[in-house]
Amino acid sequence: MPPVQPLCEVRRDPLTGDPVTVTAHRNARTFLPPSDQCPLCPGGPASEIPDAAYDVAVFENRFPSFDARTPGVPPVVDGAPVLRRARGAGRCEVVSFTDDHATSMALLPVSRVRTVIETWADRTAELSALPGVEQVYVFENRGVEIGVTLHHPHGQIYGYPFVTPRTGRMLAMAARHRASGGELFADVLAAERAGARAVTSGEHWTAFVPAAARWPVEVHLMPHRHVPDLVALTAAERDELAVLYRDLLRRCDALYGAPLPYVAGWHQAPVGEGRDLVRLHLELFSVRRAADKLKYLAGSESGMAAWINDVPPEDIAARLR
Repeated sequence: MPPVQPLCEVRRDPLTGDPVTVTAHRNARTFLPPSDQCPLCPGGPASEIPDAAYDVAVFENRFPSFDARTPGVPPVVDGAPVLRRARGAGRCEVVSFTDDHATSMALLPVSRVRTVIETWADRTAELSALPGVEQVYVFENRGVEIGVTLHHPHGQIYGYPFVTPRTGRMLAMAARHRASGGELFADVLAAERAGARAVTSGEHWTAFVPAAARWPVEVHLMPHRHVPDLVALTAAERDELAVLYRDLLRRCDALYGAPLPYVAGWHQAPVGEGRDLVRLHLELFSVRRAADKLKYLAGSESGMAAWINDVPPEDIAARLR
């Protein structure tokens, strides 16, 4: 395959302070290839994985959003100091959950899910130690409705060169809540466990639909104690997570009698700040609002970030239970 020539830069929105990443090379990335040309199937002509068979494989993304090899850029756009930008350093990796092209995470044995969790933790530790990485995000996109470009069961890991806007908001809210005498994630978890939106629970984890869910299907999976990231989980917590996470995915697939398109992402504390404020938790959401309908971001959501959910969270929690 041709050598990687990453061109990544992060521009700062002067009106909001949000980072916007510009990647000139990603528009040509692989898009829904046929199964005989899948880059995640072992040993094929287009495969990134030369082994004849494997359990879990990790490699650097050929079309990264962030890459330490990207060249430097001038600190401002068009010479205007108000328009700031920086080199998009960082790292992006692909995690292939299995060599079986036709399966899914929900259909894997618990032992394999447990191996994937170990992989997530291992790579979180490695990427967190890289110079310039400020936050690590582990996630899976599934379904063409979500925008996947490969059908093979896989996820990704981003090592961001900044703290993401969503986490920045969490840090601010958690700090404000602590100033009033509370612990935000513990208080949210206690309220949701006692409410009408809890889905399933174990000794170490609880899954619930949040009271202010943005998406028609949205579930959070949170540990019962404060841990900043996947690395900090004990063996017992990882064991139970493998069981509950697979169970949650199967519940989601049963909602409409077909594989649910979803994003499942692990919110982890930043590498260097707020590790006592942000608790590790999974956020799984789907754009499917009915068996034959999808939610599209309308003007209120995409234009103003003011969400409108057509499905009451209590209803989806009851169905998932």
